[in-house]
Amino acid sequence: MTNQQPVVTVSRGRQFVCSPVAVLGFIINDADQILMLSHPRRNGTWEVVNGALEAEETVLAGVLREVREEAGPNIRVQPLGMLHAYTFRYDDAAPYMLSLCYLLAYQGGPVEPGDDMAGSRVKWWSPDELFDDDTHILIPPNDKWLFQRAVDLFHLWQDNPPPADILQPPRYLVSKNKHDLYG
Repeated sequence: MTNQQPVVTVSRGRQFVCSPVAVLGFIINDADQILMLSHPRRNGTWEVVNGALEAEETVLAGVLREVREEAGPNIRVQPLGMLHAYTFRYDDAAPYMLSLCYLLAYQGGPVEPGDDMAGSRVKWWSPDELFDDDTHILIPPNDKWLFQRAVDLFHLWQDNPPPADILQPPRYLVSKNKHDLYG
């Protein structure tokens, strides 16, 4: 039997493919460096903030929750928007995982790995350092070009920042559920 992407049929008969969703947070500071963490159980590999999107959670709420869980509760970031989206094979049970990459501007505060990343090393990397062949990146896998794209988009934002209400919708438009990080 071949692996097929799950399909949901809604009440009007329309079908939609479904995928588990991972959110990745590319946090960039004013020195054009990207925050990476290295978990002690992952053999020296590095990763951006990441995790699974939870039920009834917006993409933005999921990214900010993962930032809080992995980089610590006191780090401050400004959401800038989507950076990239792609699918990949996670395992046999999730052959079509959707990864949503989100760009965030570092605004200050200490990086203190939370429960999900307890004991992790933390480092701010330039894209050039990440392209070094000796650097082992776990997440995102084999997508080092995304780091340069993140820095390039960060520069576009710095040079022409859009109005704040475009970057961050009013709280009532984001979420009114338990995952709302703004209220």
